[in-house]
Amino acid sequence: MTVDNFRPHVQWIVNPVAKTMSRIGFTPNGCSVIALIAAFAAGTAFYYEAALIGVIGVMLNAFFDGIDGAIARVNGTEGLKGDFLDHVIDRYADIFIITGIFAGGLASPFIGVFALTSVLMSSYLGTQAQAVGVGRIYGGILGRADRLLLLIIFGIAAAFIPGAVYATFTVMDAMLLIFGVLGHITALQRFHSAWEQL
Repeated sequence: MTVDNFRPHVQWIVNPVAKTMSRIGFTPNGCSVIALIAAFAAGTAFYYEAALIGVIGVMLNAFFDGIDGAIARVNGTEGLKGDFLDHVIDRYADIFIITGIFAGGLASPFIGVFALTSVLMSSYLGTQAQAVGVGRIYGGILGRADRLLLLIIFGIAAAFIPGAVYATFTVMDAMLLIFGVLGHITALQRFHSAWEQL
């Protein structure tokens, strides 16, 4: 996890934004639902090969997914139900976005499924560790924040390089291949961490 390491350094920006959003009526669960809608819009845009619109959807998803917990913290309303909802929505968001990319033709279905399984397995192992009493594991080489950043970077690149970069290999193939390889490494890292603690 690399991008997540910067979270403590941006709290001075995040907390005032969260307080302002709370004052005007945004709730943590409401932001989680908006994040899900944004992910669905992003996946739909990628399906229709509108990569820049997809990037905007990813950015909105990232913003509302990041701010929901901050609003809960500043309100003092953090709880298990909100955490549960957030993780469920994150997985559906991953499915919508990644499936939209490969189902619409921006990437190979084979590479897309490889990437999707890695994302789901790395997330599953993090929460399964919690289920068996070890505690939630967020560690590993590729976390959700890293994936969102890569989606933004490669999505912009795909908008300007819409076709194949080599043979039938596209920009989004490259991104999903990174997701697949690093995601499965992350899953193994989390498995090892939980196994050692057990």
